[in-house]
Amino acid sequence: MAKNRGAIIAVILVAAAGFGLAAAKFGGSDDRVLRVANQKGQVKSMMIASGVLNDAPYTVEWSEFPAAQPLLEALGGGAADLGLAADAPFIFAYQSGSPIKAIGVQAPAAQAAEALAILVKDGSPARSIQNLIGKSIATTRGSIGHHLLLQALERAHIPADRVRVTFLSPGDAKAAFDSGAIDAWSTWTPYTNVAIKEGARVVVDAKDYGLPNYIDIAYADSIGSKRALLADFLRREARAVDWARAHPDEFAQVLAKETGLPLDIARASFDRNNRVSQPIDGKIIAHEQDITHRFQKAGLIDGKRVVADAFDPDFGKGG
Repeated sequence: MAKNRGAIIAVILVAAAGFGLAAAKFGGSDDRVLRVANQKGQVKSMMIASGVLNDAPYTVEWSEFPAAQPLLEALGGGAADLGLAADAPFIFAYQSGSPIKAIGVQAPAAQAAEALAILVKDGSPARSIQNLIGKSIATTRGSIGHHLLLQALERAHIPADRVRVTFLSPGDAKAAFDSGAIDAWSTWTPYTNVAIKEGARVVVDAKDYGLPNYIDIAYADSIGSKRALLADFLRREARAVDWARAHPDEFAQVLAKETGLPLDIARASFDRNNRVSQPIDGKIIAHEQDITHRFQKAGLIDGKRVVADAFDPDFGKGG
């Protein structure tokens, strides 16, 4: 699994014990499995390193994805019960009709540099978004990289059609970037970490725009049938987030092992992606409304679904 950077990695089971008395709370045997979609090792690595699942009275089945888009497709199709993705791809999928709901939020602990950025090769003459007019920029459709590009163009008063956007998966985008087939790449950690280490340079940094929130997203039908499991997992995930902040080196070691990333890249990924759990509130919903409007203005979604209906705030009250 560690070396696989392609599409879905084979499902890995994390053993969990203690069904006994907990069976009454968590339902029958069909409800003792929680299928969690994982993006680039992050959540799984935290849960393993912190040990918070060791006494869970249910089994977690992990599936691995290289980016939010295929993760959200799995969630929307009912192939997973829960997954973590950034705010822009979440709302993009929701506004595209996906049967998903936000049940938790993790906010950036700090506005870290180079966590999400538009990159160029070191030899490029580009120094700002204005220098990319007429140039080709790769990103993943509906991703935080895509949203950052729209934000940068909007702030510079540049119409979105003044740049040539090429939608690629992170792996394909890196290959195109390395070969010079594209002029710039709008991407996120750990891809930014790897590219910068190999000589890429930042021309737009998301720390100047506000880093994205990350959303715990549930398949809508799973909320009814597995609500207790979902709520329990979120409580354990919050403990894992706190543990990772207190033990970044230990977390980085597990992340490196799980993903095959070099240890220094794994450590940088934590530093640039350090988050804290936060309740769902009006500020979060307003932020998602802003993202909806930006995608809508670019003609990418119709934005007709009510943003507030994308959230189930009851999980933040204890599930």
